[in-house]
Amino acid sequence: MKNVYPHIIIFLALLGCKNNVKVATAPTDNARPNIVLILADDLGYSDLGSYGGEINTPNIDSLAYGGIRMTNFYNSGRCCPTRASLLTGLYAHQAGIGNMVYGEDLGGAYQGFLNNTSVTLAEVLKSAGYKTLMSGKWHVGHKEKEQWPTSRGFDRFYGINIHVDSYWKVLEGCDVYLDGKVHIPATEDPINDLHPEKDWYTTDVFTDYGIHFLNEEVVNKPENNEPFFLYMAYNAPHFPLEAPDGDIAKYKGKYMDGWDKLREEKHERMKNLGVIPQNAILSPSDNVNWDTLPQIDKENLDFRRAMYAAQIDRLDQNIGRLVQHLKKIGKYENTLILFLSDNGCSAERGMFGLNWDKNKMANYADWKEESGWSVSQGQAWANVSNVPFRLYKRYVHQGGTATPFIAHWPNKINPGQINTHRGHIIDVMATLQDLAKASYPETFKGNNITSLEGKTLTPLFEGKKVEDHKYLYWEHIGNRAVRKGDWKLVAVSESPWELYNLKEDPTELNNLVDEKPELVIELKRAYFEWAERADVREWPLPANKN
Repeated sequence: MKNVYPHIIIFLALLGCKNNVKVATAPTDNARPNIVLILADDLGYSDLGSYGGEINTPNIDSLAYGGIRMTNFYNSGRCCPTRASLLTGLYAHQAGIGNMVYGEDLGGAYQGFLNNTSVTLAEVLKSAGYKTLMSGKWHVGHKEKEQWPTSRGFDRFYGINIHVDSYWKVLEGCDVYLDGKVHIPATEDPINDLHPEKDWYTTDVFTDYGIHFLNEEVVNKPENNEPFFLYMAYNAPHFPLEAPDGDIAKYKGKYMDGWDKLREEKHERMKNLGVIPQNAILSPSDNVNWDTLPQIDKENLDFRRAMYAAQIDRLDQNIGRLVQHLKKIGKYENTLILFLSDNGCSAERGMFGLNWDKNKMANYADWKEESGWSVSQGQAWANVSNVPFRLYKRYVHQGGTATPFIAHWPNKINPGQINTHRGHIIDVMATLQDLAKASYPETFKGNNITSLEGKTLTPLFEGKKVEDHKYLYWEHIGNRAVRKGDWKLVAVSESPWELYNLKEDPTELNNLVDEKPELVIELKRAYFEWAERADVREWPLPANKN
């Protein structure tokens, strides 16, 4: 984001391909799984229907109900750091992306691209014989070719090396790459070369190419008999809000009751579904009272939320296409599909969102494909997406770091499970390495590799207990936290530390920092010891003081 398993699938949506497809023989139960890893961008913890959300997500929900939903799983709180940890199994600082990928290379934890003392999922799985494929948003190094996906273990890549500032266009600095070469330079009117009859829309096109890669590298080369790893890294539903008119129309008018009522209704659904504990109190609203707003403002705010919902709806449609294609080619039963989000929903650009003063429903035709920085949904609606938690993307309170995490694998995972194990994105590398029977290297291409931080989740897929982390850590732009068991010590930037018992207080409302001084000392010591070994530096960084 700007500013700021044997056959496995980690929830990425793929679209249909025009190539003729041969149907492959389904793998045996003992075969290593194919893996599909799907990453959503700025999706809130409770946006999905299977997590209590009001948005129509039947395909993702089918995966959720047909597998495991984890309700205590974490990301790193923002785009680049999460991607770094997800890809390497390390904390982001250890992989070289302690902040973002822009600006000056400050070295060490803040060089702004994946370092050579880390290895990626693609590099590890490729060494174990997997075909490695990626479609979507990279965002962990873009300035030099050595930082790009095809230089970090991916056999095939279609997408954008940096952030994505438009769903409809290819903007300056956001060129589309195919296998290490510019495929579509900046243009107002990009062509979907796989389906020229369709509009070029990132969510659709990324899926198209995911399916295309499966056809070219898996279906049409059955003699290779290799399992595959497909990483689908969508930019949806990150702003700018842009979606096909038909998808927007499904939701227009559904938000006229306002955010306060929606938050309360969602909170009750979540408790009924079991994705939050019964004692989870709804965090206080950060919003303007809906009933005090003029009717015209309500209509414009309803329209913005409808656009956001449409982006998620479209993402779900594409995931459905991908799943159907896996079934068609005989790969569905032995594919592990994982789905998660890179951070909590974004509250960026004010209470009502970007360009609230000028971009309204009445003049939508003037700005609908303006792209770049047209509109966002703003803090008030983000507060709905992150129910029941406090705060948002960029922060390391629950609202910034709690993510839905879905694991679906028909050959191995029993359906209908909800699991409360404390997991973190650093665990994905260990899990996939385990399932792939791959080795995590001590050295790679002549470089010593940092020891893996994550722990495998594989036993969880078989209904067994998983080894817990003694501590989990977070730091981003000065926001910091450490968790041990049910206890979490957390702070916003230069503000004082806060202490919460997340078993008794899942939404971080009852600060016990003054009541547990010895525990605070222990957790602070653990945090600062980690910060030293991970090269976490005091914020603001020298280059960011102004």
